[in-house]
Amino acid sequence: MNTAFKKIVFLATALALIAVIGHAAADMEDVGMCIRNCAQCKKMLGAYFEGPLCADACVKFKGKMIPDCENIDSVAPFLNKLE
Repeated sequence: MNTAFKKIVFLATALALIAVIGHAAADMEDVGMCIRNCAQCKKMLGAYFEGPLCADACVKFKGKMIPDCENIDSVAPFLNKLE
């Protein structure tokens, strides 16, 4: 192999690695924001809101469904009835 080809392969590998690491970091930011929103909803809704269930969903879905405490549709899966 010549030197130019080795440089191209090295650069392509480095760029691919940077893209993968950057994407994983973005996913973790989404999960963090989701969990913070779960905590905020727990403060607002109290015992009616299942905070741990919400946090588990954040991790399971990688922060793709971020709860909005003022939107009943987004928090409905985490609400319970007090009896």
